[in-house]
Amino acid sequence: MTTLAHKIYIYTLTYIVLMVTFWLAYKGWDYYNTDLTERFYHTNHESMKPSGVFGHGLGIVGTLMVLIGVFSYIARKRYRFLHKYGRLKHWLEFHIFLCTLGPIMILFHTAFKFGGIVSISFWSMVAVVVSGVIGRFIYIQIPRTIEGRELNLSEVQELKSNLEELLRTSYGLNDEVYYSILSALEAPKYQADKGFIASIVQKHLDDSKALKSVKKILKQEGIQRVDIKKIMKALSSEIALDNRISRLQTMQKLFRYWHVAHLPFAIIMLVIMVIHVGVTLAFGYRWIF
Repeated sequence: MTTLAHKIYIYTLTYIVLMVTFWLAYKGWDYYNTDLTERFYHTNHESMKPSGVFGHGLGIVGTLMVLIGVFSYIARKRYRFLHKYGRLKHWLEFHIFLCTLGPIMILFHTAFKFGGIVSISFWSMVAVVVSGVIGRFIYIQIPRTIEGRELNLSEVQELKSNLEELLRTSYGLNDEVYYSILSALEAPKYQADKGFIASIVQKHLDDSKALKSVKKILKQEGIQRVDIKKIMKALSSEIALDNRISRLQTMQKLFRYWHVAHLPFAIIMLVIMVIHVGVTLAFGYRWIF
């Protein structure tokens, strides 16, 4: 998949999630805002209640999306014969898509009414989604190969470019300009008292400020706009890589802890979901068949 095709793929999945969410909210706005004691008399109650044609259908489709999203991604990681069918990161992105849209549809299936054992499954599902967002953030912080394999520290360090060769040889910058850029890029020392998250935010702000200073220096030296753009892109990539290297071990440790937290909620959600479906069928609730 080319870079352009991958962008279209991501934008399309995001657009589908947003549009389906907005459409469901628009379609059911009046019903979902009706008091629970008054919904029985609403004109859309028979269709939009959890056991109605529309509400029940949302539950079925949403459940299937979650099941397909979970088990297809597990299968892709576990079974070697599936490795030829796309890169792991693309499967992960599709897993995230299905496991985001599926819970949204299940939410509307419940008509925002939770109770009994189903509420445990619902809040487990919410925990899975929230932890999934956190896990995705941690995942992208760890450098990987194109196929999705995690890189170790030595492999990451090999990705670093030679800034001196880039700035002096490729663009002919003199010593004064070169050292001015290095001085501008020097990051302030890590402040442990700020905490991990706060330090990441502060580092991002400091890096943005440093890059603006470098861009100003390059403009003052009369560097062509095209070259400035290339230099800034290279410096941004180098800074991002340095940040990943400095946080690599922490992110790897957090990712292992994340698996421990994410899996139990997913298992609870799936088990109670199966029980819920079984009980529904046992009591004779059917959809359109």
